[in-house]
Amino acid sequence: MMIGVIDYGMGNLFSVSKALERIHVEYKLGDRPQAIEGCDGYILPGVGAFPDAISALEEHDFIDFIKEKVTDGVPVYGICLGMQLLFDSSEEGGRNTNGLGLFPGTITRFPGIDEQGRSYKVPHMGWNELEIHHPGKALMTDVEEDHVYFVHSFVVKTEESSILYATADYHMEVPAIVGKGNLVASQFHPEKSGKPGMQLLENFCKVMCKQ
Repeated sequence: MMIGVIDYGMGNLFSVSKALERIHVEYKLGDRPQAIEGCDGYILPGVGAFPDAISALEEHDFIDFIKEKVTDGVPVYGICLGMQLLFDSSEEGGRNTNGLGLFPGTITRFPGIDEQGRSYKVPHMGWNELEIHHPGKALMTDVEEDHVYFVHSFVVKTEESSILYATADYHMEVPAIVGKGNLVASQFHPEKSGKPGMQLLENFCKVMCKQ
């Protein structure tokens, strides 16, 4: 089994690589599709701003590559910004930027004010507990409702509740893990989230990528 890690210049490749090594999964990094063609599954990491990331994916010729892999049934896992890029669009940067359109929804900034009119800190940074909605999914095997590590100022807004494998609460419902068939993603960093995060990566690599 071989996992391809998509390197478009905006991912935390070191921590993802070390996490894969800890679970004894072979991987290779590639900054162009031809460098990682033929892998059993792919990880799309991401750190930074949505508009810049879409431009970088396009520059590195990964947009059509990712869409084709998803269509072909190859497992793909988006992490943090990598999750957000899979949705229809984002409002980050004060303008609407199209995403990959593989999940329905828009990325919006945390309002910073709750329903009672009280302000709260943005970004959402730290450990929050998962509420699991679809424990029977392959990605969620043996994943417990434990705390995982978030760092983000923008959040997914979607009407499609069926894709919400798990949520967290940060003054509003936060989509934490999403999935549809072979396409899955987490808003938090599994490689920095202890046991539940490592279980997710192991499930992706050793269960989903071997089906």
